[in-house]
Amino acid sequence: QTFTAWCNSHLRKAGTQIENIDEDFRDGLKLMLLLEVISGERLPKPERGKMRVHKINNVNKALDFIASKGVKLVSIGAEEIVDGNAKMTLGMIWTIILRFAIQDISVEETSAKEGLLLWCQRKTAPYKNVNVQNFHISWKDGLAFNALIHRHRPELIEYDKLRKDDPVTNLNNAFEVAEKYLDIPKMLDAEDIVGTLRPDEKAIMTYVSSFYHAFSGAQKAETAANRICKVLAVNQENEQLMEDYERLASDLLAWIQRTIPWLESRDPQKTIPAMQQKLEDFREYRRVHKPPKVQEKCQLEINFNTLQTKLRLSGRPAFMPSEGRMVSDIGAGWQRLEQAEKGHEEWLLTELRRLERLDHLAEKFRQKASIHEGWTEGKEVALRDRDSGTASLAQVRALLRKHEAFESDLAAHQDRVEQIAAIAQELNELDYYDSPSVNARCQKICDQWDLLGSLTHSRREALEKTEKQLETIDELHLEYAKRAAPFNNWMESAMEDLQDMFIVHTIEEIQGLIAAHDQFKSTLPDADKEREAILGIQREAQRIADLHGIQLPGNNPYTSVTPQIINSKWERVQQLVPKRDQALQEEQNRQNSNEHLRRQFGSQANRVGPWIQTKME
Repeated sequence: QTFTAWCNSHLRKAGTQIENIDEDFRDGLKLMLLLEVISGERLPKPERGKMRVHKINNVNKALDFIASKGVKLVSIGAEEIVDGNAKMTLGMIWTIILRFAIQDISVEETSAKEGLLLWCQRKTAPYKNVNVQNFHISWKDGLAFNALIHRHRPELIEYDKLRKDDPVTNLNNAFEVAEKYLDIPKMLDAEDIVGTLRPDEKAIMTYVSSFYHAFSGAQKAETAANRICKVLAVNQENEQLMEDYERLASDLLAWIQRTIPWLESRDPQKTIPAMQQKLEDFREYRRVHKPPKVQEKCQLEINFNTLQTKLRLSGRPAFMPSEGRMVSDIGAGWQRLEQAEKGHEEWLLTELRRLERLDHLAEKFRQKASIHEGWTEGKEVALRDRDSGTASLAQVRALLRKHEAFESDLAAHQDRVEQIAAIAQELNELDYYDSPSVNARCQKICDQWDLLGSLTHSRREALEKTEKQLETIDELHLEYAKRAAPFNNWMESAMEDLQDMFIVHTIEEIQGLIAAHDQFKSTLPDADKEREAILGIQREAQRIADLHGIQLPGNNPYTSVTPQIINSKWERVQQLVPKRDQALQEEQNRQNSNEHLRRQFGSQANRVGPWIQTKME
């Protein structure tokens, strides 16, 4: 975490940063950029290829540069960095920190780690409860960090209100002030420091070195300004005053000429923190850089008037500064400076308001996008669902009504999608820094919206088509039922008749039954055609269902007479017909035999009758 923050404190000067220290240096590009920023030198041109060999070559260029600075890289190779070896990557970064942030520190003939420690001891010596002896336990209560800040910027820290028994508050206070006012990024977490017996020495050294570099630069500038003031105070002679005036006037005018373009520059930033940093730079200019110049201007006017008085009293000619360095010239330049300063402040505040507007729009975009994305979740899957394939006609009609309700809901959300697109367009027009991600999210929403519209239309067509198909199937089922029922009744009656017991006494009766049976058999071909027609209706319904992938319910909703029942009963009728034929034939044969007997009996009766009659007389 510390090394990542340290790297980002330099990479942000180049407009970039890293998120994962053992991943983002793997291609060598940001590693080479980091070395260029902290060294101020140009490295060889990196290779932009994505292959492993390109990455290794880039990392080797970075390692060669580090080695050229007299640093020995032990057991650190390009392959380990490219492979994302966290241990080797952290070791390499620590080597860079030692070389570029700590090695050049020099305090009272001590350098590097010892020099940094001595500097901390000298700066924190006057403060109670602070005893810096190392770069781990001595910093655990947070007082040393606060003491360093207070020593250089007392207006930022209320040191007397800090308590040694509240280390977390102390640490957070120092870290937040350093980040907000000193441009030192937060590299450690207070809870991590307090929660460990011995804080990590490398992490503390890295963080403290940032404080050293932040304060040493400001101290050098302050020392230079004081030296100029002392020179002005010491040199009172006329000729020296003339030289001082010329020099100070030249320097002041040069500073004014350098500062006015900076104040007139309008370099808008992409984020509020970046713009706030510009505002802080401007306030630092007013607080730190301008006051000495105000003093110089006043002193310059005092020296000029004093010199003129001395020259007049001594009878010497009045002092005439070089062309363009008159007090009036400095006054005119100073007036232009203050006008530019006013304009710069107004621009900064306007830009901040613009960025706040952008942030508000961006947050509004995110909220609306999140609501829309939540609403669309699962909609695509639902619209692609083929649930109508197993639904009945009533269920499909219910699905159609449900789909109509969804279409109304979809239409109601059209306004939100248009608002999202409008906000994204406005963010683009206002040059929002994160427009690419906004555009990508907006495009995804619009593409999904178009897809939902297409799927909605397709689902309606599919449901309506399925409804028509099911209506056709339903009509076929109804037709089947209307014809299957009487045919089924006819077969049941036929089976009853074919199995009906018959009793006859004469040949005429059996012949009548045979004639009736023959007539029944003559109707069988037509009956078979009717059966085929009925079964054809069922087959047509099944064909339509199979063709369109519709899964029919097990039974016809209008009748319980299935094709299997019809076929079974028809087969039974077919079996009973020959049996009936046989039974009738046997009965006919029996009646024929009986008729023959009756005839024989009748002739004999005619011969015996007269004899019996004579006997009776």
